[in-house]
Amino acid sequence: MTYDSRFGPAAQTPQQRAYVLRQLQCTFPQLAARVPALTQQLFDRYVAGELSWGDVRRALDQATPEPPAHRQRRGA
Repeated sequence: MTYDSRFGPAAQTPQQRAYVLRQLQCTFPQLAARVPALTQQLFDRYVAGELSWGDVRRALDQATPEPPAHRQRRGA
């Protein structure tokens, strides 16, 4: 097996990446909550080694709309 610098030393195989993903989902439950199909596809591609975790985060950030800016009340 050749070392892939896109992944950490503990995430070189699909089995290791699946374990890393499970640990992330335990730490951040919102990653495990009923995920949309796009999110599951990104997770699957990460485990398969097609995407790094940074790639997954960038794709999720692009797919998630920004919350509306906080509006200040005048005179309050």
